[in-house]
Amino acid sequence: MTISVGIVEDDPIIREGISTLIHSTPGFECRQVYASCEEALEKMDLPPPDVLLMDINLGSGMSGIEGVKRFKSIFPEMNILMVTVYEENDKIFQSLCAGASGYLIKRTPPEKIVEAITEANSGGAPMTPSIARKVLDAFKMIAPPTLPNVRLTPREAEILEHLVAGSSYKKIATALTIKVDTVSSHVKKIYEKLQVHSKTEAVAKALRHKLV
Repeated sequence: MTISVGIVEDDPIIREGISTLIHSTPGFECRQVYASCEEALEKMDLPPPDVLLMDINLGSGMSGIEGVKRFKSIFPEMNILMVTVYEENDKIFQSLCAGASGYLIKRTPPEKIVEAITEANSGGAPMTPSIARKVLDAFKMIAPPTLPNVRLTPREAEILEHLVAGSSYKKIATALTIKVDTVSSHVKKIYEKLQVHSKTEAVAKALRHKLV
């Protein structure tokens, strides 16, 4: 199965670099590349890409954060990864609240960007480690009492701990000596029990209610 990737990036050098990375990676294709949200909203072909890489600062036009809101309203199932230079808390939370599936810093190594795209396409919420720590620290500070009536199996609780630590499905599978598909199956059950729809929501709820 080929993962289709779209790019919204105003810097032509970065845009070309990411596009080349995607094209040269087996199992990926990059057919839709845009310099602005306005252009992407006007010209995006159907079906939309499985994963859209979005910059935040796109010159004088619409910001990437506003772009996320617009795209999610049109394509609710689209996975959007922010790829930006910004590490400020407000930018991170605005992006995630707008509907972004993950948040990467532009200096992220190419192989990690590819890994993050794969994870997002599988329902994960990839984040640069420094970003994940900021998100987790913020949620810990506002954690309320334990959520009642949530009964996780020992394995589900173990996997949830790894998710909270920012581990990818592949890392969890390696650590627990199980298949990535098995991790995905457990994560789906965790989502059902926590009544959430993404890794970000699961981690937030786990920390808010002291489930880990």
